[in-house]
Amino acid sequence: MGGIDMANGVVGAVLGMLFAVLFQQPLQNGWHKLRSRSTRAVRSLRQREESSPAWRTFSLGPLHTSALVVEGDGESSIPAEAIYIHVLDEEIELPPDMVGWRAEIEVESERLRAEGRTPLWNGPRYAVESFDVSRTALDERPEVHLRLRPTDYYTFLAAQQLDRRLSDGTTPRSCYLAPDDPLQAPAFLQCSFATNVAVVTADDMLVVSQRSDRVRMAPGVWNSSVNEGLSRHIDSSGRSAPDLYAVARRGIREELSIEPNEYSLELLAFVLDIDKRHWSAHFYARLKELTREGMQERMSRGVADRWEHQTIDYVPFRPAAVVKYMLRTDRIHRWAPLAPALFHLALVHVYSRTTVERAGAQIVRRM
Repeated sequence: MGGIDMANGVVGAVLGMLFAVLFQQPLQNGWHKLRSRSTRAVRSLRQREESSPAWRTFSLGPLHTSALVVEGDGESSIPAEAIYIHVLDEEIELPPDMVGWRAEIEVESERLRAEGRTPLWNGPRYAVESFDVSRTALDERPEVHLRLRPTDYYTFLAAQQLDRRLSDGTTPRSCYLAPDDPLQAPAFLQCSFATNVAVVTADDMLVVSQRSDRVRMAPGVWNSSVNEGLSRHIDSSGRSAPDLYAVARRGIREELSIEPNEYSLELLAFVLDIDKRHWSAHFYARLKELTREGMQERMSRGVADRWEHQTIDYVPFRPAAVVKYMLRTDRIHRWAPLAPALFHLALVHVYSRTTVERAGAQIVRRM
């Protein structure tokens, strides 16, 4: 009997192995296929057709801004000869409902003067009538066509009240701006065009400035190395159109006391803050010999526009270091809208888009 039991055990083991080979593995494979198909089917049920705007503002992980990169990707620079600026003669006029807002600003300025305080200086500036980009026939390089109109600072301040109620209950934002086309806006709402510069020292430190608490617009926020608005009085001698490269150089000289022969300068992009309707030409400047220490010593001996900044940070100009700095908890909600896009484009220009995107993705995943 023992021999028979042993024989039966051997036969059972063999049959079990045979069953496993013939049936168990195919059953497992079938189960895995069924489960995969079910998962894909559930995912497909959750997916819906979706439309999203082609124009999206700059974001980096949890950092979201109102900066729309209109032209330029950082990898290639835009030479001065590719920029065509035409200044129109007719000055900007506010709609009747907003004329009184400008008058209020005039009254406020006179009150400040009467009290012995600093009045609001009504400097001549430009409004953006239109911005267009074409491509050259052979190499498809961009050609920028910018049309400007004369305006002043009081008009700019009045037009910044985009969410103030008009007499009919609407607002300038709801009445004059098209939500589905961020590039369309009347010139009287676009009374700001500036150059923003990312300055990197000779020892690879990115200069980041914090705006003074004493400035009227965006006090205390962290911003580009240099921010300089176009001035009709300074930047347009006679009736000539302003030169954006010259405006950027003027800003670097006035805010950092650095002369044009001490750095290289490249225009990377044109960017629009769609919330406040501020236009910007984004530049990258590389100092040739001046280090962080040298720049600090230079500024200690006098700066023309020292009052515009209250703090300057120096950040190692490497993708990971700059991205971490921009996403710091004490920075992420305190940026001027146009600054993060500027620093990102400067990194792309130096290190390539692939390297910068990879570094950014790794840091965001770890947050």
